[in-house]
Amino acid sequence: MIDFLNRNIFQPHPELLVFITVAIGFLFGKLRYKAIGLGAVTGCLIVGLIFGAQFKVTIEGTVKNLFFTLFLFALGYRVGPQFFRGLKKDGIPQVVNAIVVCVTGLLVSWAFVSMLGYGPGLSAGFLGGALTQSAVIGVAQDAIANLPGLSPDEVKNEQNLVAVGYAVCYPLGTILCALLLANVLPKLYRRNLAAESAELARELDVPTDNPDLGEGYYQVVLRAYTVQRPDVVGRTVQDFEDQQKALGRRIYLTAVRRDGTLLEHDQQRVLKEGDVVAVSALRHDLVDYDARTHIGSEADDTELLGYQTETLHVIASEKAQLGRTVGELRAEPFMVGVYIDKIYRSGSAFPVMLSTKIERGDTLILTGPKRLVDPAGAAIGKPVPTSFASDMVWVGLGTFLGGCLGVLAVTAGGVPISLSTSGGALIMGLVFGWIRSKYPTFGNVPPGAQWFMDTLGLCMFVAIVGLNAGPTFTEGLSTAGWGLLVWGAVATLIPLLVGFLVGHHIQKIRFPILMGVLAGGQTTTAAIGAVNEESKSQVPTLGYTIPYAVSNVLLTIWGAVIVLLHH
Repeated sequence: MIDFLNRNIFQPHPELLVFITVAIGFLFGKLRYKAIGLGAVTGCLIVGLIFGAQFKVTIEGTVKNLFFTLFLFALGYRVGPQFFRGLKKDGIPQVVNAIVVCVTGLLVSWAFVSMLGYGPGLSAGFLGGALTQSAVIGVAQDAIANLPGLSPDEVKNEQNLVAVGYAVCYPLGTILCALLLANVLPKLYRRNLAAESAELARELDVPTDNPDLGEGYYQVVLRAYTVQRPDVVGRTVQDFEDQQKALGRRIYLTAVRRDGTLLEHDQQRVLKEGDVVAVSALRHDLVDYDARTHIGSEADDTELLGYQTETLHVIASEKAQLGRTVGELRAEPFMVGVYIDKIYRSGSAFPVMLSTKIERGDTLILTGPKRLVDPAGAAIGKPVPTSFASDMVWVGLGTFLGGCLGVLAVTAGGVPISLSTSGGALIMGLVFGWIRSKYPTFGNVPPGAQWFMDTLGLCMFVAIVGLNAGPTFTEGLSTAGWGLLVWGAVATLIPLLVGFLVGHHIQKIRFPILMGVLAGGQTTTAAIGAVNEESKSQVPTLGYTIPYAVSNVLLTIWGAVIVLLHH
């Protein structure tokens, strides 16, 4: 059967082999223990190596480069706002720690591969796997292709060894990173991540019943009451809401019916006896207030209560709101009756706390009456277009300009040094992502499209790398020996330990946040998942996004640096 497939399907139609490799690779990548899993990228690479060894089908390099360039542009586009935000004063400590981890990782990897006598291919694979950065594969392969003095066969062999080194070191590197940060370091220092995260959450003013923190709109109720009590007769809507705010309650009058007519909303409207008002409030606030006693009997008014609700995605860009906390934002008049369900930063869900500062490029999900949500969104930034269509003019132009930037090269010691087209795409992705965060009226790339370019683009790339490297995998692995696995594990741990010592003893970063900083510094998604699981909280994620953005750029560049160092 295998001979039949090899002879009649995959040889003339190698694209079919790529798709079945990706399908099984994604399935294999779902295998996990608690929060630790291999992930789709490693799954696709391992399956590619196995199928490549069996079917011996070569995939054209242009296809591989196309997917990798698209992935790097998407990566830069996603982390661009956080990368440049990290260069500001309040992000510097986390940036410094990320640089410490990345530079230590490069130096340690360089020392070990020099000791082991590896060439540029295995050296790059060693670094990429030990530091859990998949993008190293493509950047290193590009750098190897530009090395002088290598025959085409030698270039191909060294490029294949990149995949060998990565496939051996990455799985153990991911597991060790997650275990060290979620279990070993906390136990070694006798720290309880769950207790400290809960304490830190309390310090950051995170009330457990706040609808802006997770479940959002489901804790908001809407009721109608007939104005009968002297407590509200003769008062304006604004006076009533200000009084409730002073008492610590979030209770708003969102609509008024008078003499059978639904009136236009006006904060200065004076309430009269017999008016029917729509009251929007947090459930516990309304119970505490006892509206029947202070307003009047409850009414059933379908039109008054049946307003159109809206969930709006808004990119924070208005200068007046940037740097303000969620708590400060909620106190603004334009947030009356509007609730923040979630915040996304660098493409990932970010903890919504009263002390969470709104940064340029954050995506806020607002929920409430349409007539209130739309003005609130305009005050915070620009609504994200609901269209599923990507602005391919923006994506195509950015990728092209990045590629042109990467083609430029300088010669040092007879060796041409350049960013490569893929490296240029990463840099331009950072710039275009940052521009998009400042001017979000164009450059729309919806989440599904970002996932396609980012995750699927990388998985297709590594699947092709695995298929091409498969025939030489066994030979390359025997050449590398057990040192690749053992020293790769050590190279994973040392940068994290150095970063921990600097962050804990010198920078004095709070323990749960530091675990997030280190997970971001090694760009290990499984590690932040394990830390959050152990913490029973999303608080460690506060330290993850900036180091993740910075380290994605640095570790990707290290793929070319390690090749040049070992040429």
